[in-house]
Amino acid sequence: MRRGASARRPGILTLIAILVSCFALLPLGFVGYMVLSSGWQNVVTLVFRARVAELLGNTAALVALTVPLCLLLGIGGAWLVERSNLVGQRIWSVALVAPLAIPAFVNSYAWASAIPSLAGLGGGVLISTLSYFPFVYLPVAASLARLDPALEQAAATLGRGPFRVFFTVVLPQIRIPVLGGALLVALHLLSEYGAFAFIRFDTFTTAIYDQFQSTFNGPAANMLTGVLVLICLALLLIEGRARGRARYARLGGGVQGKPERRRLGSLQPMTQLLLLALVAAAVVLPLAQVIRWLVAGGAEVWARNELVSSLLSTAGLGLLAAVCTVLAALPLAYLSVRRPGFLSKSLESVNYISSSIPGIVVALALVTITIRLLPVVYQSIVVLLLAYVLLFIPRALINIRTGLAQAPRELEEAAQSLGKRPSLAFLRTTARLSAPAIASAAALVFLGVVNELTATLILSPTGTRTLATEFWSLSSEIDYAGAAPYALLMVLLSAPVTYLLFVQSKKAIGQ
Repeated sequence: MRRGASARRPGILTLIAILVSCFALLPLGFVGYMVLSSGWQNVVTLVFRARVAELLGNTAALVALTVPLCLLLGIGGAWLVERSNLVGQRIWSVALVAPLAIPAFVNSYAWASAIPSLAGLGGGVLISTLSYFPFVYLPVAASLARLDPALEQAAATLGRGPFRVFFTVVLPQIRIPVLGGALLVALHLLSEYGAFAFIRFDTFTTAIYDQFQSTFNGPAANMLTGVLVLICLALLLIEGRARGRARYARLGGGVQGKPERRRLGSLQPMTQLLLLALVAAAVVLPLAQVIRWLVAGGAEVWARNELVSSLLSTAGLGLLAAVCTVLAALPLAYLSVRRPGFLSKSLESVNYISSSIPGIVVALALVTITIRLLPVVYQSIVVLLLAYVLLFIPRALINIRTGLAQAPRELEEAAQSLGKRPSLAFLRTTARLSAPAIASAAALVFLGVVNELTATLILSPTGTRTLATEFWSLSSEIDYAGAAPYALLMVLLSAPVTYLLFVQSKKAIGQ
């Protein structure tokens, strides 16, 4: 009986994962249909032109520069906190996660108001790096704290220096969170709009938005989206090949000993200054600029009736989207870790590709589909939530996948051998061990909803406002003082969730 139930569960999970992935293909199918309906001659004319080459160069340069910088800051910060005698480790461990509480477009708003001349690739790399490096730091720090130090100690006794130990012993063991974080950063770069629009840096996403909103040139925008999808596919293939099929789970609830912390010695003051500069640029300066505009605006900026309603709408949508997205990502993550193969990788990749499509294209696809097939749900909260699931499922998928990968399947199999039903065995072993990762995934989705802009502008039911849309409306009119309260509320709403994300990452490693 247990064997039959065990056989049914993968089948049911596979069916759910296929349904979720088919839904995720809707925006991609919309783009494909629009491309095919344009005709081959128009495709050639619209794709092979100087503007596309310019956007491709900008996007490629942005990814090529930002991802390595985020890896350097994320891995370096994680190593300092978890493997060195850094003074104030607990403070720095929280401070390096804090940039997640500040939306990228608020960061851009702050830097643009502080340095009006900030623009172009340099500005894009600066703001993106400051906004996104915690996506690498957080999972890498959690994995470093979880690693068994015996392997590093054994390598050290064989005469290997600290750098060689890190690159030959530690780095291979944290490959999954490193690659997952890098992929998450790259996907954000491909789909980000607001942060780059502020500093007048053109990417595929800003160009697509301009085409749809300014010239209403649908075919040209769909051609650009097609190129963007191809870029995302290339990134997914690289990440999937680098990740491979290796397992990194470890039996046991803790490590046998504490890891040896490297002494920084004379580098301690310089390290403290570098970390202080990083946190000042990513957190202190944006907050200082928001406060500056609040002071300039005075009490009048707090008198807007939309403030409270926008706050409540944002919080409610964030909670609903977090629950829906985690439930959609769980079957995909389970198959990816427990049933690796062509099907699971394909289903996983479908969701990554769909999420790389800019929010405006996802929104327009859902608008078109609902008007033609389901007019009863057009301009409803349901459609908006579906858009959030499409956009943010990689955030949940990457984190849940990492949590499941570190939960030994042997414990689940042992529970089944003792008579537990497969579903109960999963809940009492794998689900419990993966709970911090699941909570982290939900927190990341909530943060994504707080920061989401373009899809919300199009899909929000009449009268529904969020902090992000109100902020964008006012800041686009150069009313920086009027936009400041919304920016501050976004930060205050995101801060507790960011701290929860940090706490859950510590629970995942038993600290």
